[in-house]
Amino acid sequence: MRSDFQRLLIIFLITVLSLFVIFPGNFSLKINLGNFKVDQKISLPSVNFKFGPFGFNRDAPFKQGLDLSGGTHLVLRADMKDIASGQRETALDSATEIIERRVNLYGVSEPIVQSAKTSGDYRIIVELPGVSDINQAISLIGQTAQLDFREFKESTATSLLIPALVNTISTGVTGKDLESAQADFDPQTGAPVVSFVMTNDGAKKFEQVTKRLINKPLAIFLDEIPISWPTVNAVISKDGVIQGNFTTTETKALALQLNAGALPVSIKIIEQRNIGATLGRESLDKSLIAGVIGLTIVVLFMLLNYGFKGLLADIALIIYTLVTLALFKLIPVTLTLAGIAGFILSIGMAVDANILIFERMKEELRWGKSQTTALELGFKRAWSSIWDSNASSLITCGILYWFGSGLIRGFALTLAIGILVSLFSAIFVTRTLLRLFYKAS
Repeated sequence: MRSDFQRLLIIFLITVLSLFVIFPGNFSLKINLGNFKVDQKISLPSVNFKFGPFGFNRDAPFKQGLDLSGGTHLVLRADMKDIASGQRETALDSATEIIERRVNLYGVSEPIVQSAKTSGDYRIIVELPGVSDINQAISLIGQTAQLDFREFKESTATSLLIPALVNTISTGVTGKDLESAQADFDPQTGAPVVSFVMTNDGAKKFEQVTKRLINKPLAIFLDEIPISWPTVNAVISKDGVIQGNFTTTETKALALQLNAGALPVSIKIIEQRNIGATLGRESLDKSLIAGVIGLTIVVLFMLLNYGFKGLLADIALIIYTLVTLALFKLIPVTLTLAGIAGFILSIGMAVDANILIFERMKEELRWGKSQTTALELGFKRAWSSIWDSNASSLITCGILYWFGSGLIRGFALTLAIGILVSLFSAIFVTRTLLRLFYKAS
């Protein structure tokens, strides 16, 4: 009995902690029932800490996916025709990492960048919450950004020609030799330019190239397109500028792309969607209503079918809901419509264990066992069925998460978390409540 009270104390502390995590530090309490009205602003202690890679801010909202918060969704196809078959997955991972680095440098909040391979088709899925301008998103991530410094072939009359791939050769200096780049302005003309700093090895190569090309043009190509071909007036080693007919926005984007690195493969946008924040808000509201309705139906079902045992199971179900939501915020889990669907489904699955236990208890009572013995045997003999059903569901979630992407992963993750918490709820919470209160009744 003493250990049961200790477990009850642990359950109480977990519930209070979950409420503390879920509710923000400041919120309004409004009640309007006839003459009884309450309109009160409540302020709770603020908690904000960071420990290594982990951090928590209780005032931060739940992390929402693109379909709830609004933004831009892009699907990119990587062209692997020039990449050896054994190197294609590595190239896809590298391209995904570079695109994610570009997005992070740009300052997009909570982006999602994922790679996917289906039937030899290599794709990158990019979700940019809060970015409503699709053209802006495309200019940010859709460019390969392969920088190449080229010189005219010796037989070419450089004064009369515009540089092209056919009349120039590479100097060996590329974007890989850049240490950093930033948007700047020409001090003489005020035109937007990109200033850069070479790495130590890049500076040595660039010095040799510019020494050889004194009073000759040095063509700068971006993705095999010439953007400028200034004449080299002096030897340059460490620092330089890239001039062209740029706007300020273009220099910022180019500097960002050069800092993030060039993509190892060319990419093509095959799908683009813009999701408005208003549509996301409506979807969230409808999902919350569906969740409340689903929870209410499950609570009533348990109460009507199992009486007092059902009431205790309903209390455990409410605790389950609070703990699961707290975990969603702590991890944090990106909540999408599919993820919310997984959570709502897990609410129904959370009572499966209780139903198995209660039905087993009924059988034990019919066989003449005492209430206490039926309770313990009900848990013991139902456990194998509970474990088998939940283990198979967890395996399915793992397969969906490993091979799926985007919405499917969100569904699998929230469902898996819900299943794990439901095991804790059934075996620890419900069992403790039944031992303490059902026996006493």
